[in-house]
Amino acid sequence: MIKLHKYFLYNFLGLYIATLLISSVVSYYALKSIILENSKRELIDIVNIVDLNLENVDNLTQYINSIHTIADRRLTIIDEYGKVLAETNFNKEKMENHLKRIEIIQAKQSTFGSSVRLSATLNSQFLYVAKYTNSKKYIRVAQNLGSIEKEFYSIYIKIIIVYTIFMFIALIITSKISKRVSYDISQISNYLNEISNKNYKAVIKTQYFSEFLQISLLLKNLVKKLANRDKKKRKHEAKMRLINKQRNDILSAISHEFKNPIAAIMGYTETIRDDENININIRNKFLDKILSNGKKMSSMIDRLALSIKLENNDLSISFTEFDIFDLCIEVANNLKAKYKDRSIDLHIQHLKIHADKTMLELVLINLADNALKYSEDNIEITISDGILYVNDNGIGFAESEIEKITSKFYRVRTNSWDNSMGLGLAIVSFILKLHHTTLLISSQPNVGSSFGFDLKPLIK
Repeated sequence: MIKLHKYFLYNFLGLYIATLLISSVVSYYALKSIILENSKRELIDIVNIVDLNLENVDNLTQYINSIHTIADRRLTIIDEYGKVLAETNFNKEKMENHLKRIEIIQAKQSTFGSSVRLSATLNSQFLYVAKYTNSKKYIRVAQNLGSIEKEFYSIYIKIIIVYTIFMFIALIITSKISKRVSYDISQISNYLNEISNKNYKAVIKTQYFSEFLQISLLLKNLVKKLANRDKKKRKHEAKMRLINKQRNDILSAISHEFKNPIAAIMGYTETIRDDENININIRNKFLDKILSNGKKMSSMIDRLALSIKLENNDLSISFTEFDIFDLCIEVANNLKAKYKDRSIDLHIQHLKIHADKTMLELVLINLADNALKYSEDNIEITISDGILYVNDNGIGFAESEIEKITSKFYRVRTNSWDNSMGLGLAIVSFILKLHHTTLLISSQPNVGSSFGFDLKPLIK
């Protein structure tokens, strides 16, 4: 398959050569016609010069020979009956009657006559011009076409040489143009190859033609759109992978967390069903266990639903003004009922804030409940410089886990972190974000952890 720049080169050269040939043929006939016409005018001028002195000439042969010496042309004087009176190139006595010669017939009719024909006398092609004078004689001047053709071919060869020089110049220029076209095309081709390999940062540098520059600009705009589309596609794929991972995490978390309560409920229920004479106290104890595990499962489901609503912004919040001091006391008392052998130390002061009290209570319960679960000593709730902290001296976790700890379904595996399906801190983060504040976390393994949030954005 011929490449574009070669196709351009071949077509250009073909067109140029064809033009050259046609122009050569046209110039050949045009130049020949011009030379013949100029020669005819020259012969007419000679005829007129001869005619000026013809009536005063006594010796015609001597006279036309003198003209022949100067003009180097064949001259013939013919009477009105066609008899040759004088001839420069041949014996007039041996010449035929010329009355029926074409140029003589034309001259008789319109003063001047001309013809191109083979001379029977000299056996050569001649251009003849004849004039019928007032003295009733014919003056005829002839020029051998050999000399005319020699002059013609001399000029024509010069023209061909000029054409050839121009052809070589055109070939050189076309070759350079072809190379430049080839360069720009190779740049575009290489760029497209890079783009096909998704190298959207590839560079294209066309240098010579504005058309290719325009194409390169269009390609760059197209590549920019492709890059953005590819980026969106990757983001969408990453999002879908994350959704699939979250779905698997949900199923895994639900399966893991619900396994023990369901097993307990089934075990206690089967025991009660199979033993009709079971002691009433044991029966009530088992029923309490069933109820407790049912509540635990209900709480897990509520947390999951709340997390999904918060993440999808489907949960509206209601801001009211209340004292954070009272809320901390209420949360501490509720947790003490659950953890009867644990103590919660409060270092707080009265502070009016503007927030959703129910949501903020959920935040405090999650933070304090986690602190109680993963530590054996007392915990403390502190307000210092407008920041509320929940501190413990528990198992802690590595600093590298801090960014992950608020992710849904995430647990610190090395510490068997159990955060009720890993939703507690995720819910806390969502709620605090709705209140224009963030969760503050610091921890050291086997030293303890501190969870808190800034209250200043909530102060009106």
